Amino acid sequence: MHQKKDPQLRSDAQRNRERILEVALDELTHSADAPLSAIAKKACVGQGTFYRNFPNREALVLEVYRYEVQQVADTACQLLQTRPPDQALREWMDRLAQYAMAKAGLADAMRKATSKQGTLAGVGHGPVSSAVTLLLKANEEAGTIRPGVTPDDFLLAIAGLWQLDPHGDWQSRAGRLLDLVMDGLRAGAPR
Repeated sequence: MHQKKDPQLRSDAQRNRERILEVALDELTHSADAPLSAIAKKACVGQGTFYRNFPNREALVLEVYRYEVQQVADTACQLLQTRPPDQALREWMDRLAQYAMAKAGLADAMRKATSKQGTLAGVGHGPVSSAVTLLLKANEEAGTIRPGVTPDDFLLAIAGLWQLDPHGDWQSRAGRLLDLVMDGLRAGAPR
């Protein structure tokens, strides 16, 4: 006799995953080096469940980042509906910087996780990549940026954001960095 799978198991697994992400966001925002065992314990899941979902620190940090940054990514479409493409792109960059600095511990965890890979290209998936792709495409079609810029190019160009000290004068430093990136994107634009 064919046995049906219990749909409750799937929803329980999803709830476990979401609980881990919520706890990890809170813990990593306060301390980039929060122990994975403490995150699992606070999320009330066993080590096996934790590591099935997130086999290592890098996987967890990248997923927490993607999970949280969805809100920032969603603003790309809204900005493009109300502003010229180049203004929408530059304003979105500011919002990303504000988010990164508000989540200082998460930004620090992000830098540590990606420095082992030597690149932020691993972040080039999910909501951030979709937002960047949307903004770059709109700008390329409008002729406001040089053609052929990829999302990975863009993410590498703004990687300096994750080097800024959120307790220092990050606003002016981020503004200068993002202005430089924007100037670079405009260089060679057809318009």
